[in-house]
Amino acid sequence: MVKKKSQDIGKIVNRRARFDYALGDDLVVGLQLSGAETKSLRRGHGQLRGAYVTVKDDELWLINATITGDNGIPIEESDKTRARKLLAKRKQITELLALKQQGQTIVPLELLTRGRYIKLRISVGRGKKHYDKRHTLKAQDDKRATDSALKAHRS
Repeated sequence: MVKKKSQDIGKIVNRRARFDYALGDDLVVGLQLSGAETKSLRRGHGQLRGAYVTVKDDELWLINATITGDNGIPIEESDKTRARKLLAKRKQITELLALKQQGQTIVPLELLTRGRYIKLRISVGRGKKHYDKRHTLKAQDDKRATDSALKAHRS
């Protein structure tokens, strides 16, 4: 009998982050989760849309990230969007705090669920204005057009 592979999603991505923010370097931090939340995230039942990172009492907190359960994983309605503590080194926290005081935002990019521990990739960025977003879309369209022209020329 052949053993079925488990459907490991691998990561949960915040797709709007790169569109809404001009991001800098990213940092991988840990998360403090319950067992049901861990199991649910490994099955891919999480969402980072609208989530952000804040600093309270010199600690990083993930706010507004949604983790939903399914049939075998009961997660109460109040615990789905609760604040979750992020685990980082003191030096990293002070650097992020200094950047936040300069007016930048700490944005969660993706939840990494592949390895032994569940990690969160965060980045510091500044919110884009409407014209910056249009410029990004125009650059993507230009790149797509050039790539297709080069591909057609090679054939």
